[in-house]
Amino acid sequence: MTTRGVFISFDFDHDKDLRGNLVAQARNADSPFSITDWSVQHRIDEAWRREVRDRILRADLTVVICGEHTHDAPGVAAEITMTREEGKPYFLLKGRRRRTCTKPRMSRRTDEMHSWTWENLGRLIEGAR
Repeated sequence: MTTRGVFISFDFDHDKDLRGNLVAQARNADSPFSITDWSVQHRIDEAWRREVRDRILRADLTVVICGEHTHDAPGVAAEITMTREEGKPYFLLKGRRRRTCTKPRMSRRTDEMHSWTWENLGRLIEGAR
């Protein structure tokens, strides 16, 4: 299995813990992915957009971690837009098992939110959608 570089998109205001969980999983010896970069932690302006786009370009794909407020996260919406503009694949990962997680505004209606399991991660990273 080839190790793929991942850009992580998530709601900074509500889901930093979920990003930490994905980063921890990337450190597993048998992980099919590595974290190349993740979201940029400052206000959304042109500098932020340039930096995020550069990080998305360096990654193989974007993993969007969905929480309860993802639909209201402007950074996530912008990151999905840039991911799509650059022709990079992405998928939505349900971040909280026992809560209602929401899709980002800029996701497609047909985008499925996948359960966050080790098996699913491996398949999704390899391109299963």
